[in-house]
Amino acid sequence: MGTWTAPSAVERELEEAKTAGNWPAFFDALALADLFVPQERSFQDAHPTRIRRRRVHLPRMRADAYVVFTEGMLPAPSPDLVFESVDLRWFCESYPSDGPAYLAVNPGTPFETLLPATPAHRATWALHDGRRPRYPGLERHKVHALHVGGPLHGPAAFGLACGAHLSVRNGMFWNALAYHGQGYTKERDKLRDSWGVTTREEWLVTTERLLGADMVSPVWEFALRVRQALAQEFAGPVDTEHWRHATDATLRANAERAAEPRLTPDGVTVAQPRPTAEVEGEIAGVQRVIGRITRYEQRFRADGVLGEGAYVRSVEAWDYGRASQMARWGVGARFGTLAEAEDAVVRAGKACRLAYRSWEELSAGFVLGRCMQFDEEEFGPWYQEMATAHRELTSDPGSPWRNLAWGDSPNLG
Repeated sequence: MGTWTAPSAVERELEEAKTAGNWPAFFDALALADLFVPQERSFQDAHPTRIRRRRVHLPRMRADAYVVFTEGMLPAPSPDLVFESVDLRWFCESYPSDGPAYLAVNPGTPFETLLPATPAHRATWALHDGRRPRYPGLERHKVHALHVGGPLHGPAAFGLACGAHLSVRNGMFWNALAYHGQGYTKERDKLRDSWGVTTREEWLVTTERLLGADMVSPVWEFALRVRQALAQEFAGPVDTEHWRHATDATLRANAERAAEPRLTPDGVTVAQPRPTAEVEGEIAGVQRVIGRITRYEQRFRADGVLGEGAYVRSVEAWDYGRASQMARWGVGARFGTLAEAEDAVVRAGKACRLAYRSWEELSAGFVLGRCMQFDEEEFGPWYQEMATAHRELTSDPGSPWRNLAWGDSPNLG
């Protein structure tokens, strides 16, 4: 191996088992890994439900092999070549009787392994696949990093770390900017089903909206900004009733100002007062939002997502963090280039650094945004998954939040 460094724990585990001649451990690790098969993009676009095995000739073995890569060994995404994710079981169940003599894992790389693929050998693969403890792929709800091939420091790493909640939740490398995700077709399906994004233009618009915090509810942000203004004015914690009264007064004052005559280039414009019922309904709605935020913050403090006496400054992190993820999702779906993704990720990091003062503050804003949108005060998976991600990101020694100082990130000001 010389000085080669395994890009991730997946390749390191496979190489250690191979070097030790511990083939049972090798096949256990291979059965747990996401495996990726190269495909022509034009074929996948025409046949999205099909995956073709890639067959190559091995001159030194005087034989053919099917090709597969582990996630850490995938090349940077290119326009015409894509990768689809499979697992060891797929090869066990679909290997044709006239298939090649070998399965080449990570061919042409320092981590290349050629596996004999006779029926007896495939029976061994199936045995190890059948006793795997979980679904293939990186373990969900854990921090995973690329040690080679992904940024660990600098503006791009900072921006990717701002969206790391979802990387932890989904079992993805937090710093994979050259992103393949779960494979080309699954990434496109995810953007279509969850975001309605099916074209490059839609991806660009969605990414820009997220970078502008244009998808997070302005009502939530308004309520939080009123409290933040009070905290700055009075230099200390804000009582909930004080917050409620100030919000009520602000909304009524805004309604009165909107009804005042205005001098415009066309003359004096007389505005119609808003109906009383409309104003009262708006006030009642914002008061409900304050109640929800207060109850979530109480739970956050109990679970360690917020420190004692701390409060959420803004929920814009909900959009900025998703912008960081959307940037690389677009690369995986081939809607955007690597350069475009890096630009968006760096911008997301800059926006987060302007809005928050620490990873913990950003995290609380992201978690609250997700809960306000999806959880409905059930404190179910929408919340629990993010509370777990927060704990992992603040405690794992390999977490970017432990290794990227908030105030010392270069070139982000």
